Amino acid sequence: MNTKLFLISIAFVTGLFFTSCEKDDETSKPQINDVELGTNNSKIGILGSDLHVEAEVVAESKINTIQIQIHQEEKNVSWTFDSIYTEFSGLKNTTFHKHIDISSNADTGIYHFHFIVTDMDGNQTTIEEEMRIINPTDLTAPVITISNAPTSNQYFSNGQTISISGIVSDNISLAGMYIGLVREGQNLADADVNDANTITIMHTHEFDSPTSHSFSANIIVGATQDNNITPKDIIGDIAWQSGNYYIVVKCKDTYGGNWTYSSHYPIIINY
Repeated sequence: MNTKLFLISIAFVTGLFFTSCEKDDETSKPQINDVELGTNNSKIGILGSDLHVEAEVVAESKINTIQIQIHQEEKNVSWTFDSIYTEFSGLKNTTFHKHIDISSNADTGIYHFHFIVTDMDGNQTTIEEEMRIINPTDLTAPVITISNAPTSNQYFSNGQTISISGIVSDNISLAGMYIGLVREGQNLADADVNDANTITIMHTHEFDSPTSHSFSANIIVGATQDNNITPKDIIGDIAWQSGNYYIVVKCKDTYGGNWTYSSHYPIIINY
C-alpha cells in the first residue's frame, strides 16, 4: 500500500472512531420523555393542593438520582421546592410519578420547574418548564357514586378477586382518583391514604371526559404487585395479611384542590 492510500485509510478509521464516540456521547445521556406537569399537563398548581408530575425516564448507564426544583426568579420568596429522589437508582428506565405539596402560603405567579436526571456515569439531562401557581377557583368538590362493591365484612381468600365500580364526576374538571385497600390496623385518615402506604386497587389521572369517569377496579388477593400507575410490590408494611381491611375511593378536582372520599367498604381477608 502506498503512503497516500495508507494515510487515507488512517484518516477514514480515525473518522469512524470519533463518529462512534460522538454517537456514544449522544446516547449516553439520560432521556426524559412525555413530561406531565399539572393535571392534563396544564402547568398549573393550586395553592394548598398538590402538583402532579409524571415523566418517562431512560438511562443507558442507569439512573442515579432524579431531582425536582421549583422556584421563582425573586430571591426572597415564601415557597420553593427542591427534592432529590433516589428510589429509582439502578434502573435503566422508569415512569416517574409524584405529587408535590404546594404550600398554602406560597406566592401566586410564575415559577420555574426543573426536572434533572443524573445517571451512574455522572451524565445529566435537564428539562425546564414555566408553570403558574394560582388561587383555588373551583369551590365544588367532586362526587363519588359507587354502583357495585363488596358486601359489608365480605370474606375473601387467597386467589379471589376484590372488585368495586362506580362513577366520579366534577362540575369543572377531574384531576385524579385513587382506590386503596387499607388494613384497619394502619389507622390512616382518609386524607393520608396514598399509593405509598396502601395496596393500590386503582390510581389514575386519565378520565372518560373532564367532568365524568366510569370506573371498574379489581385486585386478586395474594397478587405480587398492585395496580399503581407504576405497579409496586406488595411487600413490607403493605404485605398481604389475614384480617380486617376496607376499600376507600378518593377523588380530587383540578382547579380547587378539593378532595372527596367515599364511605369505607369493610372486608375480611383470609390469606
